[in-house]
Amino acid sequence: MAESVSESTSDSLTTTSTKPAQSTTGTILTPESHHVLPEIPIEIVSEEEMAILDAALAATRSIFPSVIRSSSPSRILAGGSPKTIRSITLFSKRKLSGCSDIEDTYLHRFRKNQALGVTDLTGTEWCEKQMENVLCFGRRKVSKAMKLGQARHLELEEEVVKKVRVRVESNEDKWALKLLNSIAGVNQFLFEGRTRELFLLGFVGGQWIVGIIDELRKAYAEESSDSGPILIDTKTRLRGTLPAEPQRRNGRLQLMLYKLLWDTIVKEGFPAGPFFDYFSLNRHYVLSQDVRDNIANAGIQAQTLEEIVRYYENTFKMLPVANDQLLLKYEFQKDQSIIAEIRFHHDHEWAMSKYREVIEFWKNEREAEYTPEEERWKCRYCQFAKSCPGNPSFESPNPSSPPREAPPLAS
Repeated sequence: MAESVSESTSDSLTTTSTKPAQSTTGTILTPESHHVLPEIPIEIVSEEEMAILDAALAATRSIFPSVIRSSSPSRILAGGSPKTIRSITLFSKRKLSGCSDIEDTYLHRFRKNQALGVTDLTGTEWCEKQMENVLCFGRRKVSKAMKLGQARHLELEEEVVKKVRVRVESNEDKWALKLLNSIAGVNQFLFEGRTRELFLLGFVGGQWIVGIIDELRKAYAEESSDSGPILIDTKTRLRGTLPAEPQRRNGRLQLMLYKLLWDTIVKEGFPAGPFFDYFSLNRHYVLSQDVRDNIANAGIQAQTLEEIVRYYENTFKMLPVANDQLLLKYEFQKDQSIIAEIRFHHDHEWAMSKYREVIEFWKNEREAEYTPEEERWKCRYCQFAKSCPGNPSFESPNPSSPPREAPPLAS
């Protein structure tokens, strides 16, 4: 999945106010093809995500001149006028030791009425103490390497879709576009054999989970006899070498969580009632005119959020579970050459075990754990290392062997 866009629904689910609606922009996904599709999708990102996308897209114009292609398909983005984003830096003045003293769970404090992102889950697996501190004190600024990664993911996305702005006026509008974007991606996959940046929302093991799959394509005959789509994630690297095993493990977990999310929606369906209740949405809300116009242009007849949810649910009913074979790609940022393509099989038991462990952390059912001693080299790249008792530099000047490249928290 693109590292540039947070999968968490925080900031995109602000309670609708009685103030005049602000103009916002959304993302509609229209596959580039001469096929006449019966239902062509739409996607939306939050205002915070839109700001990140705009910044990364601007960077691509100088880093990757070929990024913008006017002939590519279209996707609708929902963002809009600048807006103050409610940040977890509200807690920045709290003492480090006081963060876990509050009785509320991390889910309630930081993801109330929001879905947990797959990157929330993989970030927690990377280091629970780091995630705890990120939640309480905020994340460091995006590095140059991360900006390059964001730019590359945008370039890959532009090969399949282009972005079109649409005005949204409410959270219902935003969710309608998010779900329509997913429908569009599925249609593109069915008609053209692949899609990118596919938004997914599902209810997994009692928790709402959101994810954006980097790439989805049909399996080649020589690859697999399984008819299910192959899920792919591309990681960009500053150096032309493979990362350390813990980073590869984190990447494998990310893809397995995407498969878990996909399969859950396909096999168990989409719980519409709980969706409206949990996210405090009005199922009968009539979508704004601009949103309805774009929906109609995409070939879908819908007036309300409930109708869009029904389309989303019905779309996944006709799909197979994802392929058991998953593909993790590593790409050299300098010249976009492929360092390695790692194919591996989904391990359901291992993925569910990791998933349950991570949810225990978010529900504060146990204390956050430090990264294992053999992986304490991660501390060298952590913004909280100087104040963290788990940092081996407190005990020894030579931490365990470092990786070939410092990773971001959630890659």
